[in-house]
Amino acid sequence: MASVSRTALFGKIHKVLKKYHKPVSPPAERTVLEHLLFACVLEDARYEPAEEAFAALRHTFYDWNEVRVTSISELSEIMSAVPDPRAAANRIKRVLHSLFEELYSFDLEDKRKNNLGPTVKWLEKMDGTTKFVVAYVVQSALGGHSIPVDAGTLAALRVLDLLTDKELAAGEVPGMERAVSKSKGVEFGSLVHQLGADYLANPFSPQVREILLAIDPEASGRFPQRRPPRSEPSPAAEVASPPPVTTGRKKKTKAAVIEPAVADSNTDETKPAEAKKVVGSASTKAAESASKSSASEKQHDKPPKAEKTEKVEKHSHHAEKPEITEKHEKLSPEASNTLSASDGLGKRKPR
Repeated sequence: MASVSRTALFGKIHKVLKKYHKPVSPPAERTVLEHLLFACVLEDARYEPAEEAFAALRHTFYDWNEVRVTSISELSEIMSAVPDPRAAANRIKRVLHSLFEELYSFDLEDKRKNNLGPTVKWLEKMDGTTKFVVAYVVQSALGGHSIPVDAGTLAALRVLDLLTDKELAAGEVPGMERAVSKSKGVEFGSLVHQLGADYLANPFSPQVREILLAIDPEASGRFPQRRPPRSEPSPAAEVASPPPVTTGRKKKTKAAVIEPAVADSNTDETKPAEAKKVVGSASTKAAESASKSSASEKQHDKPPKAEKTEKVEKHSHHAEKPEITEKHEKLSPEASNTLSASDGLGKRKPR
C-alpha cells in the first residue's frame, strides 16, 4: 500500500472510530510514576476496568513500596477487573523492583525536565516495560509524540492491511506517527486502543466487524476464521467402509478359536475311538490303584507265624547268658582251685 493511501486510511480510521467510541484523555494530575504503572495495567484492557483496577491498587496499599513487596497472586486478586490481572501484576512488580534497585525511591518527576531521547532509552531498558508502556508514558507524561499499540490494536490493524506479518511480529506500525499529527495523537491513540481491546476480547463481535468493514470494505477476507465443527461419519459411510486389515498374529488367534468348532463338527466315527481311549486310560488307572492297595495290604497284614518266630529268636538270644553262668557253676573243685591260684599269683603277701 502506498504512503498516501496509508495516510488516508489512518484518517478514515480516526473518523470512523469517533462514531463508535469516545476519546479518553489521561488525567493531568498523575505523576510520571502513576502514568507508568497505569500503562502496565491498561495494556490489553479497556479503560474502565483498568481505571477500576488501578484505583483498587492505590486504595488497598499504603504506598508503592508495599505494592512492590506484595505477591503477584495477591495483586492479581485485587486487579481482577482486567482481562489478564496476573500479567499486569507481573509488569508492576518488575517495574517497581527495577526502580527501587536503581533509585532507592519512586520519584520520577525529574524525568520531565530531561531530554526525551535518553529518557526513552532509559525506559526501554527498565525491567517490566513493554513498547506499549513506553509509548504511553512518552505520550501522556513526557509530552512526546508516540501512539501506544498493544496486541489487540496490532491484530485489528493487521485485518485492515496496515501491517505485514513481519511488522506484526515486531510490534511496530510504520508511518503511523507521520500519518497522525501530534495534536491528534492522544485522541487517536485512545480510540484505536479501544478498538484493539474490543477486538482482543472478541474478534467475532458484530460491532468490531461492523467497524472494520466501515473502515475497509475489503477487510472481510482477512477476518479470523472460526474452526469448522467436526463432521461425524454417517451410518452409510460406516457400512461402506472396508473391514480392518488384520495382522498375522490376529489371524493365528482366530484359527485357534475356530479349532474347537471344527473338532465338534466331526462325524460320529471319530467319537467311538476317543471313547475307547478314555475307557482304556481309566482301566489302566484302576489297575494301578488296585495293585497299590494290594501291596499296602500285604505290608500291613503279616502272618502270625512270622511274629511267633521273631519272638522265639528274641527269647533265645536273651537265654544264652544264663547258660554261661551255669557252666561256671558246674566247674569242678580242681578247676576252681586253679582259678584261685591263678588269681593269687599277681598278689603280694603282706610282710
